[in-house]
Amino acid sequence: MGDDYTIEMARRPSRRDSEIDVVEWLRGLPKVELHLHLEGTILPGTLLELSRRHDAEPLTAEAAKALYEYENFLGFMDSFKAVSSRLKGPDDYELITYNMVRELAAQGVVHAEVYISFGIIYYWKNAEVEPYVEAIERGRARGEKDFGTTIYWLIDAVRHFGAEEGAKVFRKAAELRQKYPSIVGIGIGGDEARGSADLFRESYAEAKEAGLRLTAHAGETIGPESIWAALNIGAERLGHALSAQQDSELLQVLAEKQVPLELNVTSNIRTGCCATVEDHPVKLYFESGLMVTINSDDPPMFGSNLLEEYCLVQEKFEFSLEQMRELAANAVEASFLGPERKIALLQAVEQYGF
Repeated sequence: MGDDYTIEMARRPSRRDSEIDVVEWLRGLPKVELHLHLEGTILPGTLLELSRRHDAEPLTAEAAKALYEYENFLGFMDSFKAVSSRLKGPDDYELITYNMVRELAAQGVVHAEVYISFGIIYYWKNAEVEPYVEAIERGRARGEKDFGTTIYWLIDAVRHFGAEEGAKVFRKAAELRQKYPSIVGIGIGGDEARGSADLFRESYAEAKEAGLRLTAHAGETIGPESIWAALNIGAERLGHALSAQQDSELLQVLAEKQVPLELNVTSNIRTGCCATVEDHPVKLYFESGLMVTINSDDPPMFGSNLLEEYCLVQEKFEFSLEQMRELAANAVEASFLGPERKIALLQAVEQYGF
């Protein structure tokens, strides 16, 4: 954030944090989420509904719960696939989109920028994406109308499917953006070890030319070289960036350029990418002047939604409530919203009282 904003925040009188119901204060704090996967928002109850729609022998509650259990990153990817495989048709996507907006609103999230994996539709379902995007848009429109939380879409290419398939995904995103302005950007997720960001350089340049914003998962499961590669192809925001702490020069670059980092604390612990909460670099990054934002990634898969992430970070790393306000403002600033909405949300964060 800018110096003027920081000075203004420092001047604000405040009550001691100990006198406040912190959970409710954080719930009311206007929040923006920047790293959330639509297919990863399927709650167990929704999974049971999908199973009743499609499975010859519907899942029991116990069996559904078991699908959310795993031991490491590859196990998480298997669980993610097992849950999202119950998404069969467009109506299923409309359902999970509407439910996602409802859950976000209940946490005090005013805006979210959400990844959709076209790869799941193209390659797992062998289907065209248009009917699915139409359904997702119906769910978004109904959700925004009913709950007030706005949604932008980031179209995610599964990097280990290869650069050629990624180019196909990004070109489709650019095409659909003409009809659906809520599609604002692209990204690459999946297994970093099997899909270096360098492979997507031309596709990112083409996407930028088409008016799409650029994000990338980087430094989640492998070293800082993945983050450098993402920066080198033009990524404007970085998802995870866990391994940046291993490279002092990279930390300096990230701080100087104020590259927004989409941090996901519980996600990194649950996938085994970070050993313990105490080992997570979120406070180190914040104190080093990096542009830190807090996110949930795949809430039901990790057992922590955005509000719970804010509560965790505040408690475990002893962030003051003013610092939590700064984290919320960072997410607004790092969003792909237009200037007028950004200003309005920044004012709402600044004016949110004790």
